[in-house]
Amino acid sequence: MSRIGKQPVPVPDQVQVRIDGGTVEVEGPQGKLQLTHRPEVQVEFDAEKKQLRVTRRSESRQASAFHGLTRSLLANMVEGVVKGYEKRLEVVGVGYIAAVQGDTLQLRVGFANEIQKKIPKGLTVTCPSQTEIVIQGCDKQQVGQFAAEVRAVRKPEPYKGKGIRYKGEHVKLKPGKTAT
Repeated sequence: MSRIGKQPVPVPDQVQVRIDGGTVEVEGPQGKLQLTHRPEVQVEFDAEKKQLRVTRRSESRQASAFHGLTRSLLANMVEGVVKGYEKRLEVVGVGYIAAVQGDTLQLRVGFANEIQKKIPKGLTVTCPSQTEIVIQGCDKQQVGQFAAEVRAVRKPEPYKGKGIRYKGEHVKLKPGKTAT
């Protein structure tokens, strides 16, 4: 039995939940999210207790896996529309800078040309300084995906540590060829 799937998802007062067949819509102060869940599970909303419950339609191994997954996705949606999610990136290197121009993130990270990444709808990207990028949004998956794409433009290299990294990420530096 899924331990996570059994727990109900508490829904705050400022969040509206609509269930239509296999689709769950969650709307709150930060935005609106939608999830189409698998047919192996069933989602119910208890309006008086203000909580979402996920139940399995069968006891198969696959239904058990989707039970916990669906509950976690719903909990992330509720948290996202209430608080939102945020990822911070650092740009490390001499002459490496980042800037936001309209709906485009511009990165100068040691290539001959400036890299331009289009910011997806639903995300807010800011650069408080030239070496810091803040990505905010209500969809946890979208925030993490865009942060990973930006980091992949220039991953931190292992000799000097130059590149784009998550805030607080530790890059293990290798000794150079003179260290033997």
